[in-house]
Amino acid sequence: MFKIRKAKDEEPTAPGQVKIKKKSRVPGVMITQYVEELPEGMSTPDFTRKPIALTLQEGKLAIFRAIVIGKPAPTVTWARNNGEISEDRYKIIHDTSSGEYQLQMPDLSVDQADTYKCYARNEYGKAVVTAALNVIEVGYKKSRAMQESRTAVREMPEDFKKTLKNTVDIESKEEAKPEIDEKFWELLLSADKKDYESICVQYGVTDFRGMLKKLNAKKIEREQEQERVVERLCNLKPVEMREDGGAEFEFEMSLKDPSSKIFLYKDGVMVPFDPDTEIKHGLNQVGKRFVFSINGVDPEDAGLYQVEVDGVKIFSTDLKLPPIDFLVKIQDVKAEEREDAVFECLVSQPLKKIKWMGKNIPLEQGDKYDITVSDDMLIHTLVVKDCLPLDKGIYAAVAGMTSCSAWLIVEADNDPNSHKKKKARKTTRAGGGGADLLKIAQEQQAKIQMERDELIAKAKAKAEADAAAAAAAAAEKAEAEAKAKEEAKEKAKAKAKAKAKAKAKTKAQTQTQTKTKAKAKVMSEKKAEVGDGTGSSVTEDVEEEDDIEEDEEEDEQEGEVSETAKQEVQANEEGAPAPIPDSNNKVLLSLDPGVHFTSGLSDVTAIIGTDAELVCRLSSEDCDGVWYKDGKEITTTDDICIVKDGTYRKLIVKNCKEDDAAKYRYEADGRKTEAMLNVEDPPRIDPDDLAEFIKPVIIKTGKEAAFEVSFVGREPMKIQWYNEGEELLEDTHTRIEKSSTHSRLLLTKCQRKITGEIKIKIKNECGTTEAISQLTVLDKPTPPLGPEDIIESSAACIEFKWRPPKDNGGSPITDYILERQQIGRNSWKKLGKIGPQAKYRDTDVDHGRKYCYHIRAETDQGISEMMETDDIQAGTKAYPGPPSTPKIESAFKDCINLAWSAPSNTGGTNILGYNVEKRKNGSNLWGLVNPPDEPIKEKKYAVKDVVEGIEYEFRVAAINISGAGEPSSPSEFVIARDPKKPPGNVKDLKVTDSTYTTLSLGWTKPKEEEGVQDEAKGYFVELRPAENPEWNRCNSSAIIMTSYTIMGLKSMAMYWVRVIATNEGGDSEPQELDNYIIAMPPPVRPHFTDKKIKNFMVMKAGNAARVNFNFQASPIPVITWLKDGLPVAKHVTVSNSDTSSQLLIPSSERHDTGIYTIIVKNLVGQETSSVEIRVTDDPKPPGPVELEENVSGTVTVSWTPSPDEKKDDRLHYTITKRDSVKRTWQTVADHLFNNKFTAINIMPGRQYQFRVFAKNDMGVSKHSESATWEVRRKKETFSLNLPVSKDCSFETPPSFSVPLKMHNSPESYECYMSCAVTGNPKPHVTWYRNNISLNTNTNYYITNTCGVCSMLILKVGPKDSGDYTVTAENPLGRVECSTKLVVKD
Repeated sequence: MFKIRKAKDEEPTAPGQVKIKKKSRVPGVMITQYVEELPEGMSTPDFTRKPIALTLQEGKLAIFRAIVIGKPAPTVTWARNNGEISEDRYKIIHDTSSGEYQLQMPDLSVDQADTYKCYARNEYGKAVVTAALNVIEVGYKKSRAMQESRTAVREMPEDFKKTLKNTVDIESKEEAKPEIDEKFWELLLSADKKDYESICVQYGVTDFRGMLKKLNAKKIEREQEQERVVERLCNLKPVEMREDGGAEFEFEMSLKDPSSKIFLYKDGVMVPFDPDTEIKHGLNQVGKRFVFSINGVDPEDAGLYQVEVDGVKIFSTDLKLPPIDFLVKIQDVKAEEREDAVFECLVSQPLKKIKWMGKNIPLEQGDKYDITVSDDMLIHTLVVKDCLPLDKGIYAAVAGMTSCSAWLIVEADNDPNSHKKKKARKTTRAGGGGADLLKIAQEQQAKIQMERDELIAKAKAKAEADAAAAAAAAAEKAEAEAKAKEEAKEKAKAKAKAKAKAKAKTKAQTQTQTKTKAKAKVMSEKKAEVGDGTGSSVTEDVEEEDDIEEDEEEDEQEGEVSETAKQEVQANEEGAPAPIPDSNNKVLLSLDPGVHFTSGLSDVTAIIGTDAELVCRLSSEDCDGVWYKDGKEITTTDDICIVKDGTYRKLIVKNCKEDDAAKYRYEADGRKTEAMLNVEDPPRIDPDDLAEFIKPVIIKTGKEAAFEVSFVGREPMKIQWYNEGEELLEDTHTRIEKSSTHSRLLLTKCQRKITGEIKIKIKNECGTTEAISQLTVLDKPTPPLGPEDIIESSAACIEFKWRPPKDNGGSPITDYILERQQIGRNSWKKLGKIGPQAKYRDTDVDHGRKYCYHIRAETDQGISEMMETDDIQAGTKAYPGPPSTPKIESAFKDCINLAWSAPSNTGGTNILGYNVEKRKNGSNLWGLVNPPDEPIKEKKYAVKDVVEGIEYEFRVAAINISGAGEPSSPSEFVIARDPKKPPGNVKDLKVTDSTYTTLSLGWTKPKEEEGVQDEAKGYFVELRPAENPEWNRCNSSAIIMTSYTIMGLKSMAMYWVRVIATNEGGDSEPQELDNYIIAMPPPVRPHFTDKKIKNFMVMKAGNAARVNFNFQASPIPVITWLKDGLPVAKHVTVSNSDTSSQLLIPSSERHDTGIYTIIVKNLVGQETSSVEIRVTDDPKPPGPVELEENVSGTVTVSWTPSPDEKKDDRLHYTITKRDSVKRTWQTVADHLFNNKFTAINIMPGRQYQFRVFAKNDMGVSKHSESATWEVRRKKETFSLNLPVSKDCSFETPPSFSVPLKMHNSPESYECYMSCAVTGNPKPHVTWYRNNISLNTNTNYYITNTCGVCSMLILKVGPKDSGDYTVTAENPLGRVECSTKLVVKD
């Protein structure tokens, strides 16, 4: 296991290292530099792609991806906050081609949900980034929340002021400051001052004073960057959630270059947006106002959003989803087919909408799904309508970053009567929370309301306490001021100080008063704070800092102070309480709040042309103040009214204009409050035009209709016309006129279908207005609606009714016009107008005749098209309906008893009796059983007119006063015979075949014994698991075959099986197997099925080695792999199946060499097989080669062994030789396992070179070559003293003094043949192999020296085998000598 340090552990700093924090272009990345100056060309690590937060279901694959840069290349490691990253559950992968690092988590589980960190380190620094992993729990693992609901416990943070650093206290010891995320500064640069505290709490920043100083420096730097691309930036509004589930943020911006490109980033990654269409991220620009929207916010959308213009950061905002928890999660629902399923959950905080998912697909309100929320917005409901088997799956509810899920199980309707028929929709519902859910919701609502009441009560109590403290401070201040004035007068008369000294003291006292006012302002603003007291300290400090800075600037610009001011300052200085020095020579000031604001100004939005009022409230009525507009003092004018009403100070701007939009400030006694006045000019319709517009317009079809309005408002304005909610666009019959103050809609050739609501919608950046009118187009009515409903049809009259027209054309129906035709005639009789009632009674009819009617509707606008009725008969006969299917009560050889039920439709009269008919099997003729004039009175009958052994079926018809009605459906076939006896038990029940999931049975038909047991007509097979006492039938209907295969068994499970025979007389006794059976194939001893099994493999080091064995065995065997008799190493992968096993060495090394044995074992036996795997590599060449002559005519070759000789026991050597005569390399030795070889036949006067090669199973190494070897020939002086000889003849015929010898030579070795020949004159010698001359063959080295004839074969091969012959010939004769050469393998 590779161990990775936890994320919480802090990496120590080596001696001499420093920690310099650096900024990264990617938000969320923290960089620490270890050296003060980076060497040229070197850099600290950084992320170009950082891991993003993930939310996945358990069981899925989670992957964090990161790409890093840095020189030298950084080392990447991963960690998690809680727990360690183990090798068996995590995979760390590096893709060298793309440079991407991955942390993979296959088969995700709930306990892996955590915060993960990715570190990139090199010798110059490190970079770290975090990413959260959320895991959604699925399946049946969740507890029942309806039985034990969870209560959301929220802990209130401690008072944040307790954690702030007190700058007046003694200096704290130097500590290592924690790293502050760059995201923290991005948020502060775009946030309001009131939000500073919450951001500091979120990032754990307590050094507020230091933060403000650094923030001011960053603001100046950011403003300088923004000045390059932006002229004006204001009205920054952070991201907020919308009611429709989306989010948006906005700001006003004036670009220096309108063509500048705007980019949107999320967590440092650029996201696309479209200014026109509604996609995931959209931009809507109206004038200088930019609105960025995020549609359909998901948990993945949470993060830091930044807007850049030409690479300059303009605005940053953080999207956070509300912390929501499920008090009651959705539960698993089991619903029947065509039934509705209900999922309900209860959230901890009110939510207008949550996200529902079905099988990982978002669900929307529609015909299939009904999504609702309760009035208190705590209970959310999903209804899956008309459940079908396809709807089965996992459904999830997602609220922010939290989710819960449950199964929907749909039980199919297995009723055989409804097979292949459309099932009826059910009105019942499955699932839902019920009364318990409502009770928990009420308790949660009460808890939320109680928390709100406590916060309000605490705020009121704090406000009262602050008011009392302010009053006491004001009294103390008044007393101190009076005393200071008296002492100032006395000291003014006593002495006069120098001008410079007075000026310095004046400035010091002024700064002291400024700080006192700032402290008092903090106390006054606390009174207006509503909450638990934890959310105000940061805002107070921010305003205090701003006030101090502004007052210091005013002091520097004031110049010299008058002598009277000097005296007053001096008097105040002497009369004020003495400052208290602390241990660090810092001064703690006593606070005097003085006059302060009890209620500040609030932003006001006014419509142009209306009055706007800005109101604030002081703690004193006597204090006067000054109003400012954009920093300039304003006074009362015709359009501006300044009102002083007790402690209230009001500024009323009359008849607001666009120029009045500005920032207004009110200052009193050194305190100030400010607010924005926004003047909007939304569209407004002229009241007279509006009154005329809303009047309904009524016209006839084909005429024109016109609508027009006048309006005012800020341009540009978007004008849209709608008809019944559908926007109208210009075409041949629609004309739309638009201007800046007027719009007109003209509809020509109007048709009835455009009747309805006419709406105009006018929109600009300030708002939207609408006006609605009604258009009615009159036309003739549509035809009356059928079918007709017959009220009465008798011999005397026909009365029927119909439905009015679907559209009356805008006018009421005045009359219906009828005409009638008697069926069989061509003429129509006009019946005239019958009034507005949709009903008619015709008394002029003939009994039994059929009539057809034409009906038309009439209004003031005309007559409709006709509606034609069906044929209506006067005085029709009403026959009864069919009775139920006859049921066979019993059957005998001479009688069959029937029974049935009365028909549901009696034809309006009483049933007089029944007729029973019979039909033989195979016949088409039905015969009446009872006499025709004697109907059966009862609903049962005994049919005695039957023949024994014949098969019959029966049907019944009901009779009323009109006659016999339609017969019923036929009964089942029944044979006229006495009741049968149940069959006997089946014989020879046995198992014919079996697999892991199936079982085949066979049996013999039971014998038939007359009077005891009759013939079996079918069989039922029953199955019972060994652990279950209940028997289950495998076939729903009886089978006629004497064999059956049971499907769907559980592998290796034990079952009991029995077979029951059946016939019309009943079922036999069950016949069971003698013993239980196991779901498995017949036992088979393991044996290998491969035709050729490898027993030796050679692999090159670094390559993958794979060995496959196929086998047959039953039951499933246990497979064991051994290496040299021991278990295989961990890096060796073994993959097994039912019929094969594979051993895989992904990257083989030399130590993997060995004999691998597979053992396949089951209950029947075992089989083994082995394969030798030799892992080697191309051999390395031997060392230097040395030559030495120990025996004359030979040379001993020795060399240093190859480095691989110790690693490879099969490594051997090959030696080749080359001499200066032949100039070719010849192998003189092979398969040498030592490091020395003696070469023979070394001829003096020749130069020899030797090469040594190392060989193994992979191939041949490079050669090691010796130096040149030469034995020099010694030349001696030869002298011969011949005696005087007598002339004589020495001629002799040729003869062999030494014949050839037999030779056996190994392959690739040299072969040397020689013989001695005498004769005079010198004979000519010729060599033959298989009667072919060799004298001209360069592969053979042939010499004849002093009668010694020799032949040298350099490298013997199989082709050199054969008979060799030497012939010697001179003028005196010819002789030959033969031998044989055998070449060994």
